[in-house]
Amino acid sequence: MYWLTSEDSARLIRQKNYPVAADTPLAIMVISDRISAFDCIWHGENGLNGVPGKGAALNAISNHWFSLFKQHGLADSHILDIPHPLVWIVQKARPVKIEAIARQYITGSMWRAYSKGEREFCGITLPEGLKKDQKLPDILITPSTKGILTGLDGVPEADDVNISRADIERHSAAFGFEQASDIDLYETLLKQGFGVISDALAKLDQIFVDTKFEFGYVKDATGQSKLIYMDEVGTPDSSRIWDGASWRSGKIVEQSKEGFRQWLLTNFPEPDILLNKDRMPERAALARDNALPTEVMMDISRTYLGIAEKVIGKKIELSANPKAEIIAVLDKEYGLINR
Repeated sequence: MYWLTSEDSARLIRQKNYPVAADTPLAIMVISDRISAFDCIWHGENGLNGVPGKGAALNAISNHWFSLFKQHGLADSHILDIPHPLVWIVQKARPVKIEAIARQYITGSMWRAYSKGEREFCGITLPEGLKKDQKLPDILITPSTKGILTGLDGVPEADDVNISRADIERHSAAFGFEQASDIDLYETLLKQGFGVISDALAKLDQIFVDTKFEFGYVKDATGQSKLIYMDEVGTPDSSRIWDGASWRSGKIVEQSKEGFRQWLLTNFPEPDILLNKDRMPERAALARDNALPTEVMMDISRTYLGIAEKVIGKKIELSANPKAEIIAVLDKEYGLINR
């Protein structure tokens, strides 16, 4: 991420007629091919520091969903311009300190906890008798903290811990909501976005299993505050997507990062290192000291590009020199390169 000077931000807002307040800070976001899992960055053999095509796939998917959100009249996003397939020009938002998670199936960490006897998740009680990878009766909203919040009754002082709707209502200002009624709005936007993506994937016989959204506040051109979508949406990084035909036949085919997570859990001798946050130093050492097989990295590449091309309906052409392309377009069309 590259924050622009206040002068360049103001100039672009005028020149490009971006629908934001004149003093809004702008930034350039360039997505990379790096792959993270379990809070660590992983690398491959032979100097492979990322997954080929991953960045292009993620941006293509997010751009597609944000465009679809706009067509359906949903809230805006932080993205103001897309000068290159790997680049966004964005407005600065004040984030709501919640990972907004929605689940349509019981799998992953929720299933692991359920199978050990847990029935309450974020203040919601699940019924007995659910089976692994089963569709839930309703879409569940299971938020967690974004960052470490201190001094909040009932909220552990740790990153990424589950919270309930009651927790958010008690501490709405601490979580970053401007008014208590925006709690309803964030849940509405989460469900609306989930529904738009789920319906579109269903037409491709893909199942939208669960996802994470993030929200923030920005000011429009008149100075009025509004809640928007931010970060990215509906990508293999933030969501689980299953192949529909395989699921109906009793087999899970992941179209997301979850397949990579499961490979890590299966191929390292002590999975608890990856699952236990108290063992973070050991986990970091695993990622640092182990170059993953090239075929594993390329398998992730095929997964990401495959679902991206399915979503956008066309092949993604990978550039041989994206850095040069990005510099050229930011120089010639936006005047942002100092030489």
